[in-house]
Amino acid sequence: MLTSEEFAAQMKTVEGVEKRVKVNEKRLINCNQVDVNQLMPLKYKWAWEHYLNGCANHWMPTEVPMSKDIELWKANQLSEDEKRVIMRNLGFFSTAESLVGNNIVLAIFKHVTNPEVRQYLLRQSFEEAIHTHTFLYIVESLNLDQGEVFNMYNEINTIHDKDNFEMELTTDILKPDFTTETREGAQKFLENLIGYYIIMEGIFFYSGFVMILSFNRQNKMTGVGEQFQYILRDETVHLNFGIDLINGIKEENPDLWSPQFQAKIIEKVKTAVELEIKYAEDCLPRGILGLTAPMFREYVQYIADRRLERMGLKAIYRSKNPFPWMSETIDLGKEKNFFETRVTEYQSSSALTW
Repeated sequence: MLTSEEFAAQMKTVEGVEKRVKVNEKRLINCNQVDVNQLMPLKYKWAWEHYLNGCANHWMPTEVPMSKDIELWKANQLSEDEKRVIMRNLGFFSTAESLVGNNIVLAIFKHVTNPEVRQYLLRQSFEEAIHTHTFLYIVESLNLDQGEVFNMYNEINTIHDKDNFEMELTTDILKPDFTTETREGAQKFLENLIGYYIIMEGIFFYSGFVMILSFNRQNKMTGVGEQFQYILRDETVHLNFGIDLINGIKEENPDLWSPQFQAKIIEKVKTAVELEIKYAEDCLPRGILGLTAPMFREYVQYIADRRLERMGLKAIYRSKNPFPWMSETIDLGKEKNFFETRVTEYQSSSALTW
């Protein structure tokens, strides 16, 4: 016969086991036991790895000197076509980064039930704020018309169309009655993740990266170029985190990844590719710095194939990469190719070398 003290001790042990079982049953979405304080033990170590990499990547735009850029811009040594490329990209990125941040805070965070994944989302949302700060810093440094830059999403069709494509993915998730507990809701949530991580950060951003970094390769607008390199470094982690999250949800909920849903995602990617090609054509009505609009059709198709493959889908374009130097820029560890595997080697901004 157990004494009251022995019975209480056994019940405490049972409760501890039950607690541990619940921790081990963590899920990315639709977890019955949501304890945002129960970070340890980690189940999704990849999420914590991305969080640590994000912390190691910390930087601020004001660390980057802009004096040479200001001098070059004011000296009118850039052609109108070159200025057009810079202005269009500032106009797109200034709104796109805020859309990504809003989506994390307002749409994604609420429905992710895992604490270590949420920890990374908090880090990423801060990085999106840093990126928005970056474009303001560039605009102020070059004394550009703030209204013109930050209102381009209303006035430039190719920017508006890309932003609108993304905002449509957020609309349903922001409805008060939205839930991921239904199959339809979970698929809609997965579609949102693919739309923002794979398409926005993995496709829509990359024409702009090529254009701005091409200036840097010509030793022009080096301050802007350095800041875009920092942003590209962050986006490398964002994209890889997003792919891990998407594939993790697929693995835990295989019924979501139906042939019909896969076909829908492929069509979304195809639409995004055409939107990005139109944007590149708008930025480059004539060639500059060895870049031409037709080159971007190949490039956008090439990176779209890489994104599809990372989700377990087949490549559909089979295009070649016309900008092989971008792999060197993205390959931060100098050992692994970004398109093939996750980058895990980083350094703090104070010691960054390119």
